[in-house]
Amino acid sequence: MNLKKMVGYKAAEFVRDGMTVGLGTGSTAYYMVEAIGKRVKEEGLSIVGVTTSHRTTDQANELGIPLKDLNEVESIDITIDGADEISDDFQGIKGGGAAHLFEKMVANQSKEVIWIVDDSKMVTKLGKFPLPVEVVRFGCQQVYNLFDREKLNPSFRLDDKGDRLVTDSGNYIIDLHLEVIENPHELAKMLDSVTGVVEHGLFLDCVTKVIVGREDGPEVIDVKRN
Repeated sequence: MNLKKMVGYKAAEFVRDGMTVGLGTGSTAYYMVEAIGKRVKEEGLSIVGVTTSHRTTDQANELGIPLKDLNEVESIDITIDGADEISDDFQGIKGGGAAHLFEKMVANQSKEVIWIVDDSKMVTKLGKFPLPVEVVRFGCQQVYNLFDREKLNPSFRLDDKGDRLVTDSGNYIIDLHLEVIENPHELAKMLDSVTGVVEHGLFLDCVTKVIVGREDGPEVIDVKRN
């Protein structure tokens, strides 16, 4: 059973006519975009998509999903995206696909945020998955050195050719190998304060619904925020 496809197709059911929809990036989000494309073609579903990466833009265009740039919309009704880790208190790490800058900008403009994952992504505490930090190229070694001094165990992310991976915005990514993040809000505040950091992969207090792919079917969890 393909759990990623299961949750991707389940999430597409929450999209309704007339919505502006944030379209996530990654192997699970791929199936969600595919499912929405089918609904557009077969049901005449009328939506506008806002994509979070060049990859998703290409896929949506191929499927005939109408798109607008984030600058062109007043707000986004719902954003559906994958996640690399989700903790017991529904905080997340994203950015394994190097798209977390655009993903966070789209999520921040969204009335509802749905994360779609297979059950392997559900964890007690965040940190086993390396935390992506997008940095400008200028002076990036100095940012790396700072992370190293802070014992955050940094490494530059490399592409398939062994060169430093370049994001859609033309930046580099430093992955922090932390194992356990005891206080995500504190770490996020520290990373936000570092000049040269564009964005990090901690997605905190933003998700409203999680759809988890399990062997016996998708579990839909409504997240209550205080």
